[in-house]
Amino acid sequence: MAGFKDFHDLKGLRDKLAGDERRRALEQAEREQRERLARERAAEFSASMKDVKKLPESDRYVYSPPPPPARALPEKRKFATQAEDDAAVLRESMLSDQFDVDGLLDEDPSLAYAREGVGPDVLKKLRKRHWPVQDEIDLHGYTRDQAREYLNDFLHRMERRGVRCVRVIHGVGYGSAGGEPVLRGMVHSWLVQKPEVVAFCVAGKKDGGHGALIVLLKPALVDY
Repeated sequence: MAGFKDFHDLKGLRDKLAGDERRRALEQAEREQRERLARERAAEFSASMKDVKKLPESDRYVYSPPPPPARALPEKRKFATQAEDDAAVLRESMLSDQFDVDGLLDEDPSLAYAREGVGPDVLKKLRKRHWPVQDEIDLHGYTRDQAREYLNDFLHRMERRGVRCVRVIHGVGYGSAGGEPVLRGMVHSWLVQKPEVVAFCVAGKKDGGHGALIVLLKPALVDY
């Protein structure tokens, strides 16, 4: 046979053909076994189901609840600009000039005030400058409407910054009509209406005396 060098090549070919034949025989045997098992299982299933009868059709009404109504998606919230947010806060926190502070101040309306639930030790600490003044506003020379607006805006900014203690300078009123301290009384009334104000007292001489107030804001509550 041309192409084979010697007897060893012929032997190798014979062994290869014999191996292929054995592999095909094994595959055929496995296939036949799978098919036989499938036929046996099908026969077992048919035998177990021979006495099973189909249930008769029923005309009984079976309640099927309607699907729940589709939920409307919430409208996307419009994010306000910083200016719009500040304006909204100012509108919601408008201060009244007629708010009565009688009975709310400690002993003398011109001396001190503490919000309900705040202990007397807070006023003592405030008078002794336990909390350092971190910022101030001077309302000298402003009309009542201007002073109210500026004070409201000032306290709002201090709250956002987390400021604890401020000084509010309102003057003694000698320059007002009749020499009456009108603005001082208004400032007292406005501060009592502000929920972020915990307490206030008249400033010491070096801080303005009766022409100014030392005001304690809510963040300071963590200190006592």
